Amino acid sequence: MASSSTFPQSSPPVDVAASPPPPPSVAMAYQGKEWHKDMAFYRAALTGEWDAARQFLDQDGDRGVHARLGYYSETPLHVAVAAGNSESFVYNLLDFIPDDSSLALTDSSGNNPLHVAAAAGNYEAAVILVTRCPNLVHLSNHDNRFPHHFAAEYGHRKILQLLISNTNDKHHTNPFAGEGGVWLLLSMIESDFFDMALDLVGKYPDLECMKPKSVGRVLSKIAVKATAFDGDDHLGFWKRFIYWCVLKMDVKSQSFDVENQTSLGKAFNVARTCPQTALNSLSSYQILRFHEKKLMREQIVELVKSLCKHMESLDYNDAAAICAETMLTAAESGSHDVVLEIVETFPLAVHFRNSLDQNFLHLAIKNRCENVFNLMYMTSMCRYQYANAIDNDGNSILHLAARLAPFHKLNLVSGAALQMQREIQWFQEASKFVSSYTRGLQNYSGETAEMIFTEEHRELKIDGETWMKDTANSCSIAAALIVTVVFAAAITVPGGNQSDSGYPILYESSAFTIFAVSDAVSLFTSSTSLLMFLSILTSRYAEHDFLYALPKRLSIGLVTLFLSILFMMIAFSSTLYLVFGRKKAWVLLPVGALTCLPISSFVLSQFPLLRDVISSTYGRGVFGKRSNRTRTFP
Repeated sequence: MASSSTFPQSSPPVDVAASPPPPPSVAMAYQGKEWHKDMAFYRAALTGEWDAARQFLDQDGDRGVHARLGYYSETPLHVAVAAGNSESFVYNLLDFIPDDSSLALTDSSGNNPLHVAAAAGNYEAAVILVTRCPNLVHLSNHDNRFPHHFAAEYGHRKILQLLISNTNDKHHTNPFAGEGGVWLLLSMIESDFFDMALDLVGKYPDLECMKPKSVGRVLSKIAVKATAFDGDDHLGFWKRFIYWCVLKMDVKSQSFDVENQTSLGKAFNVARTCPQTALNSLSSYQILRFHEKKLMREQIVELVKSLCKHMESLDYNDAAAICAETMLTAAESGSHDVVLEIVETFPLAVHFRNSLDQNFLHLAIKNRCENVFNLMYMTSMCRYQYANAIDNDGNSILHLAARLAPFHKLNLVSGAALQMQREIQWFQEASKFVSSYTRGLQNYSGETAEMIFTEEHRELKIDGETWMKDTANSCSIAAALIVTVVFAAAITVPGGNQSDSGYPILYESSAFTIFAVSDAVSLFTSSTSLLMFLSILTSRYAEHDFLYALPKRLSIGLVTLFLSILFMMIAFSSTLYLVFGRKKAWVLLPVGALTCLPISSFVLSQFPLLRDVISSTYGRGVFGKRSNRTRTFP
């Protein structure tokens, strides 16, 4: 009787032909040979086992040095350098290489061993190779990429400095000429080597990287990268005070030679390495990191100034094209330093539009770049020309402010309710700069800004309501428990009451006075907190309630809840002192220490929320901050 098999189906056979074959050079090198011996040599070069590698070299001589061992036709030197083996292994291997021409052997991509050292970050090997054969720095691969490009692309600063210092810019092949110079400059910027990029621009003003098209590419890259260094690290007051008092350094515009470091390069290294005792005890790492970012910001500004200086020699069309691309990219990414420099060089850049007919202000609002938007507070009389402009869809800046912010910007604000508050603040701030006619203008879809705001923020409003109610529910439970506890403590005072008069027995003690006052304050504050959270639960949750009313109630509720916990712990500690203070004083020490536990846990869990609520509701906010650079914006 036929039955279905219970055995699993066999997997289909593996198609060996579908696997990528080894490179032809490797296949030819291994053909007809004992390939397992070459694999043993490859393993020895990979792991740095010199004794095993030497046996192979002693047996095969020149063939061992020139053997193609890797998948991409790498020589033993390629493999050893890429694996980061010790200096002694590389030195010993070089002793078997008779002439410098063998050092320049390349893999299937045209990379010589110095390319590999630059990519792998093997500084010791790079020093050895450059010392033995300086001409390696002038050899490019099949893509016309030099070792310098690999070092810059992979972020190996020391190796890049080594290569540049050993490069002859008069050589007929060098990494600074042609498209390679642009590539190198872009890689430096991508790896945050702004001082080296500034040196490159200053040393070689006539190279390809300073041509009109290339300047636009470089400035656009800077505009995107500069955002990471725009502004501070939100340090506390005391850290900021230490920074300005101890680590403030004068960074001036000058040439930064990577071979002979100038004052900015030295300042940058000091910021990395200064081990001051006072700073070590005051979170010096964060302060030094903040200082490094400030230095990089200064370098970015100097680099942009240098590139803008070159634009003065261009004709109008080339300069306008460069400024338009850079201005719009900087506005979209939020780099207000780059925007200021472009406007300083080319004031008409504020009127440039993109393919959607949007100017820099449209892009700044759409992408919620407050640093660029705040330049409006520095504008002169003509700001109405671009503040009231509309794009191809009939949208004004108010229509774009009514759109939901990008998610990566929303996530910078904690909680859906505070995100809704920030969106309302953006909408109200944008409405200050448009005319009354533009404020009620419909776009080509027949939508006003208010209609768009309501529709776009419908889900965020619901999420904000849920978040606010959940927070109020959780905190109201804690407040209700505190009310119950402190009210009961007020009735049943420690030590009891006198039978004849009803006065507390311990009322003459100062500790009892502290208990009574603390218990009363805790009762009043917890009751206030409970009422605030109940008012949040019963709110109507209109859009504009998220701007001030709801955050105000939440901040009052959190502050009074914290105070109620604090005074409840004081009252509890006073009670313990009254009971155990005379005969068992040792009990007070561990109990007093544990008293700090609920207070500290509340501070750690709820203080960040309280700080954000108070800052966004009563603080300066993100709008209206003028640039610290005294300059008039058109």
